[in-house]
Amino acid sequence: MPLTLEHKGSMADIPKDLLEQIKGLERQFTVDQAKLKEITNHFVKELEKGLSVEGGSIPMNPTWVMGYPTGYETGSFLALDMGGTNLRVCEIILPEAKGEFDIIQSKYRMPEELKSGTSEELWAYIADCLQQFIEYHHEDEELEKIPLGFTFSFPATQEYIDHGVLQRWTKGFDIADVEGKDVVPLFEAAIAKRGLPIKLTALINDTTGTLIASAYTDDAMRIGCIFGTGCNAAYMENCGSIPKIAHYNLPPDMPIAINCEYGAFDNEHVVLPRTPYDVIIDRDSPRPGQQVFEKMIAGLYLGELFRLVLVDLHENKNVVIFQGQDISKLKKAYTLDSSFLSMIEEDPFENLSETHDLFLKQLNITANKPELELCRRLAELIGTRAARLSACGVAAICKKKNIDSCHVGADGSVFNKYPHFKARGAVALREILNWPKGKDKVDIRAAEDGSGVGAALIAALTLKRVKEGNLAGIKNKEGML
Repeated sequence: MPLTLEHKGSMADIPKDLLEQIKGLERQFTVDQAKLKEITNHFVKELEKGLSVEGGSIPMNPTWVMGYPTGYETGSFLALDMGGTNLRVCEIILPEAKGEFDIIQSKYRMPEELKSGTSEELWAYIADCLQQFIEYHHEDEELEKIPLGFTFSFPATQEYIDHGVLQRWTKGFDIADVEGKDVVPLFEAAIAKRGLPIKLTALINDTTGTLIASAYTDDAMRIGCIFGTGCNAAYMENCGSIPKIAHYNLPPDMPIAINCEYGAFDNEHVVLPRTPYDVIIDRDSPRPGQQVFEKMIAGLYLGELFRLVLVDLHENKNVVIFQGQDISKLKKAYTLDSSFLSMIEEDPFENLSETHDLFLKQLNITANKPELELCRRLAELIGTRAARLSACGVAAICKKKNIDSCHVGADGSVFNKYPHFKARGAVALREILNWPKGKDKVDIRAAEDGSGVGAALIAALTLKRVKEGNLAGIKNKEGML
């Protein structure tokens, strides 16, 4: 007699072997309250270690963004956002009104061949796009030099805000002779060659931009997060709590934004509840042993986790799943992305007909009702685990900084598009931080545009403090003024 599984408004006759597998998957992928707290407590220690002189797995990069905007910044600024697929150029006008801004922007495609071309070609293309933008929007105008904030979302070391040494390319870029070099002179040379009226004021990371842009429009913002292809957070630390910059002799209560780069949390495998599938993802990734936390929660890996489980079940002799079906498409690594899981979780039909059609169309597999039920439960488990684990990073920053209540600005494809991600994350935060029912003290909400508005604001804040004589982390004072 088949057993009956009950969840989210559906009743299904599930054969015993599949039901046992579902229960086994639930054991592997469920992260309970005690585990969330254990992860968060370890996370706090690792954040502190990253600020120490010795350092740790989490880089905790000082960004030289010294404090929040007031909301009353004014002026015109350019922002350049270099991502994996597009190059975005924005002009941001900050008027007198508090927290307001106007934006003009253009997007340019990042040609694939540039990603493996030469350094000169890359910077020439970027400068050409800037030139096009300025000529189009400021035809025949005599321009003073416009300050520019450059969102360079690749791992970079910054001893100054107007400098950044590329540690390594990510997002499919592989251009020789840039890794290990300061990208600012390369960019400035291409600008100078075209005689463009631009001065680079700040090189920033998108996560830091997210923090600052969100704080500009909302005074309660304390943390900026990205939950997308990767994961990261930024927050404001006191200089006195950062031993690795003690030699700058900055006032201990002076604020400085920290770009955590905490996708690298628990690279040592101390606390995260990794399944055999997480181990495979890490082992077969381009950089095994790195970004361990990110590989459990980021959009890039959710579909691959799902795929690995299904292939494993199909190869298990004690389980009957996709019997007599050709699963060759399912066997190809990274064929499924997080949107595949999103669509399964959004299927509104009792008989999961949309999921059935999705499997047929994308994988050429005709799944029966019990198999569809298993797939739905698996998508829920993977999506829920990602949201709950991602809450640990936010909770750790709150605990480290003794933040009782605040707003958190979040951006990224998973946060914005994955069903129930926000609600599941909120439940986990409640469990970790022991809030009374019905009162969420830390509210994660949609962020402002970090890589555009955030970059422009950071350029504005940097100019302002240079004029006031605060030159911490400034390399080229003359070039800015």
